[in-house]
Amino acid sequence: MTRPKSPQTALIHTDYKAPEGFAAFPSAIHHASTVLFKNVAAMRSGDWKEKNAYTYGLHGTPTTFTLEARLAEIEDGKHCLLAPSGLAAIAMVDFALLKTGDDVLLPDNVYNPNRELGRWLSQDFGVTARYYDPLIGAGIAALIQPNTKLIWTEAPGSVSMEVPDLPAICAAAHARGVLVALDNTWSGGLALRGFELGVDVIMQALTKYQSGGSDVLMGALITRDGALHERLSMAHMRLGMGVGADDAYLVLRSLPTMKLRFDAHDKAARQLASWLKGRPEIGKVLHPAFEDCPGHAVWRRDFSGAGGLFSVLFDARYTEEQTDRFVDALKLFKLGYSWGGANSLVMPYRIGQMRKGWQDQGVLVRFNVGLEDVADLIADIEAAFAVM
Repeated sequence: MTRPKSPQTALIHTDYKAPEGFAAFPSAIHHASTVLFKNVAAMRSGDWKEKNAYTYGLHGTPTTFTLEARLAEIEDGKHCLLAPSGLAAIAMVDFALLKTGDDVLLPDNVYNPNRELGRWLSQDFGVTARYYDPLIGAGIAALIQPNTKLIWTEAPGSVSMEVPDLPAICAAAHARGVLVALDNTWSGGLALRGFELGVDVIMQALTKYQSGGSDVLMGALITRDGALHERLSMAHMRLGMGVGADDAYLVLRSLPTMKLRFDAHDKAARQLASWLKGRPEIGKVLHPAFEDCPGHAVWRRDFSGAGGLFSVLFDARYTEEQTDRFVDALKLFKLGYSWGGANSLVMPYRIGQMRKGWQDQGVLVRFNVGLEDVADLIADIEAAFAVM
């Protein structure tokens, strides 16, 4: 400028440049909606799909690119997209890969918002959504129609805990040109290697173990195939999916301790589940690491850990009113959805209303075992049993 800047302009435009060479362990937080270009040529040559330049905050900053790269590495994938929640990531898959007249298959134990999304697709978008037995394995081939384009899997189901045979489902799907998406949230991407088992798209709810603080909503889609990633990227752009830099930073900050926390959740949950298995109030423990849990043999073959989430069926002699009294009497276990945080959670489910043809008797209650001392959690449950 040929004249001194006014105080107001100086508040907006500064000549100061921070010196280069700063390094620290935390990833930097880059806040941006508008991204500045060096010149017109740089603006016109940048390609947001290839992530070879920064074009607009919605398409990524150094903070979000760093998180995407680290998440892809954890799953042994190549590409990653972030979404505002796990459900947003699920919706992105459906809208990227399905159109009117197509068919999608979902396991009958699917995450309920995914079920609701399937119902919406059927009602308003002309996409048929059908449900299959999560233990169907290779038998899913008989359900695949010429218009079937996508099969959702969840390993295990996050309420009833059945473990699907992913290699068998993927083999049947790929033989007919059908893509397979996996909700891998239960294992945090640490205890199940989805791509090695044949899955095409992996969805993660980063709200859980990746965050670890019960304070962030975020989801991710991870792929290996470039063409598939581009289809998802177009849906990501058209739906306006984006996450804030501060939330991305919170997940980045938590990743270094994720495996340690996951293993601690796993150890504590197995201890608590083993104790519950011996209690007369409990009719059945639904924990994939236990031999009598549906799909346990598949879990033993494909998984390396279990995390902190499992369910129980109360003995059939107890009514829902009694089990509700049990849940309300708990002090350390707080009543709430989700898992993966330091605080233990409990949630009763009317599983018979959720699952067509559900046969097991007894009220289902799900536990998320946090990072408290297991002896204290046992004492909390004992006290709640006493007033049930």
